[in-house]
Amino acid sequence: MTPVTKVKRLATAASFAATLLVGGVTYASAEEVTLTMAVPDWPPTRIMKKFFDEQYKPKSGNTVKLDVDFIPWPDFYTRVNASLTSGEKKYNFIVSDSQWLGAFVEGGYFRKINDLIDADPELKATMESMHPAVLNAYSTYPNSTPNYYGFPQFPDVLVTYGRKDVLCNDDEQAAFKAKYNEKLPCTGEEIDAMDWNTFEHVGEFFQRKKGDKLAGQVLDDDFYGIAYQAGKGYDFSTSSVHTFVWQHGGGIWDETKAPTGHAEGVVNSPKSIEGMEHFLKLLKYMPPVVKTGTMDIFVSDQLFREGKVAMNIDWIGLGEASLDPKTSKVADKLVFGLAPGLRGPDGKVNRTSQIGGQPFVLTTWTTPEQIKEAVGFVKWWLSPDIQHQFAAGGGQSAIKSVYSDPKYATYRPWDRAWANSLDWQKDMWHVPQFFELLTQQQDQYDLAITGKQDAKTTLDNIAKFQEDLLKNAGLIQ
Repeated sequence: MTPVTKVKRLATAASFAATLLVGGVTYASAEEVTLTMAVPDWPPTRIMKKFFDEQYKPKSGNTVKLDVDFIPWPDFYTRVNASLTSGEKKYNFIVSDSQWLGAFVEGGYFRKINDLIDADPELKATMESMHPAVLNAYSTYPNSTPNYYGFPQFPDVLVTYGRKDVLCNDDEQAAFKAKYNEKLPCTGEEIDAMDWNTFEHVGEFFQRKKGDKLAGQVLDDDFYGIAYQAGKGYDFSTSSVHTFVWQHGGGIWDETKAPTGHAEGVVNSPKSIEGMEHFLKLLKYMPPVVKTGTMDIFVSDQLFREGKVAMNIDWIGLGEASLDPKTSKVADKLVFGLAPGLRGPDGKVNRTSQIGGQPFVLTTWTTPEQIKEAVGFVKWWLSPDIQHQFAAGGGQSAIKSVYSDPKYATYRPWDRAWANSLDWQKDMWHVPQFFELLTQQQDQYDLAITGKQDAKTTLDNIAKFQEDLLKNAGLIQ
């Protein structure tokens, strides 16, 4: 064998080591691909990682590793923002909040995915099967345009958590009827029909002090009727106030009307102020921590699980802890229904609400091989079988064929309220200035929540700030 022949044979052997011939078809050998992901640390993302580890088998034949950073919700934005803007390029896959889209798209960090959708009929069909409220909130920038940046990971809405041992007690039922001449909501269907007026009555009625009786038992601690998020951190009070404002016919600055839409005259319109006043009015029936401005979604959830509140309005994403006897004193006493709404003169209830939930996004430095594997994972995650499993494990699905299946409502007690909530969902801004909008608004809401200023002053201050900010950004003429 000549030296040249030997070299050629070695080269040929090396090339064949990188391929596998099966049935006349050549396949590339398996590679190891790592997807590094930043996610908020809560049940929906823990379930996702568990499913991946236990079930996911890439169709590519590659070995795919999902390396997940679980970040506490209060620190989630600041940690992800610091990573992206530092240039470290640590993450190629992120579970992002929807309102981050504009800032991180314009910053050059989030990858547009229209080409991936258009090139994959299966993926395109999956995206088209989503409820439009979810698709617009989690995927689009500018908001509600056909410019896609996110694949829905976990859709979420606000629902009412109730204590049926308290709400269904015969003595409490009779006393409530005598006081308000209305039925105390007890079943899921009755909670579904509840408006804010009845919710307020529940709040007032169940204000009890230590030593008072509740459902025939003497209380060893104070008890409260209602709770919902009203915290200064992140977007907690904003998620509640937006809901009240929209239901009263007011509005937030609408980016879809840029550049002719204004903040002043909308954010502080009489109807918006009316909604803000309604939000503030109910705080007096809540645990006193609300007046400190620290009652975020985790505090209200904890108070409910500790058995200190009759009704709590919170995200479905936190529901699993209420069902677990290890973390909940009321695990065997639960009932769920739609979040309350505002009843109009025609008797119909407006339940327009701030949507929760998050999309998957790809970063712009993600390699072609990582993109291929990420898309493969997303398609698997959004497949009907896995979506059913996710819902059965405590998650939610925005795919119509999944959530409209009769068995869907049997997975968790709150699932009966899921589909009926979707048509009411709206989102906040997706613009790059969202963080400035949000933090100033949260600061102003906190002043109102803690009793330092009234609703009109609060919304006037917010409207002026937003008008000036958005004009300087060229988003208002």
